Amino acid sequence: MAGFLKTLVPKRFRKEGVAIPVVRLHGAIMASGSQFRPPLNLATAAPALEKAFGYKQAPAVAISINSPGGSPVQSRLIFQRIRALAAEKNKRVLVFVEDVAASGGYMIALAGDEIFADPTSIVGSIGVVSGGFGFPEMLKKIGVERRVYTAGSNKAILDPFQPERENEIEYLKSLQLEIHQVFIDMVKERRGAKLTDDPDLFSGLFWTGGRGLVLGLVDGLADMRSELKKRYGEKTRLELVSAPKGLFGRKAPGVGGPSGDIAERIGSAGVAAVAGLAEEKALWGRFGLSG
Repeated sequence: MAGFLKTLVPKRFRKEGVAIPVVRLHGAIMASGSQFRPPLNLATAAPALEKAFGYKQAPAVAISINSPGGSPVQSRLIFQRIRALAAEKNKRVLVFVEDVAASGGYMIALAGDEIFADPTSIVGSIGVVSGGFGFPEMLKKIGVERRVYTAGSNKAILDPFQPERENEIEYLKSLQLEIHQVFIDMVKERRGAKLTDDPDLFSGLFWTGGRGLVLGLVDGLADMRSELKKRYGEKTRLELVSAPKGLFGRKAPGVGGPSGDIAERIGSAGVAAVAGLAEEKALWGRFGLSG
């Protein structure tokens, strides 16, 4: 029926060529953010992904990734949602890396049936990192006594105001190793025989897109527009898909801010935004980039 109705539309008004939906997954991956700087997580990515995979006539969904990583949980959730939708809708997933797809950003890229990058893109960083600060000496200098009361001998583990303890560091590293192994298994499952036997592959190092091609982390060096037109014809249309908007252009419910007094919300959001911005800039900074 759709094909018949199309013939009734004058030729000059018909859209020719296949339409490929494009989803941009850009930014640091965080469980929460602020209304001023929304993070990349499942809640923010899911609406656009659902909409893109809903294109019935599209043979594939193109995903643009530009992320230095962040939360491993949110990275895996986005990865799993993409793969679930691809299986449900029988769509091929083509991932295109812009500046960087590293750490959690590369974990999301693994959802692609094929991954493309620019020769100067940054890919990899298959590892886990935790960071923080310690302030025990500062407390002594300013004459402040730290008092902590817990129910549970390890409830105050890794307290930044107390000296580091070797057993606590060992415990943190054991958690990191578990998460790292999950990441490694994902890479091996998705990339398979394409991977080269390089001892640095899972060391946390990162590489250019050109080197990533040699290592098997990406399938080709290409930009989205050129690659899609080469595959599906010169009349291929790229249609950017974004999350649906609510009334007055606001984001639809599901990624809302806290309730309460408006002044209080703005103040707390400002503090959260500053903290989130610092964390995000630190993530981008690892790769010589700024967010």
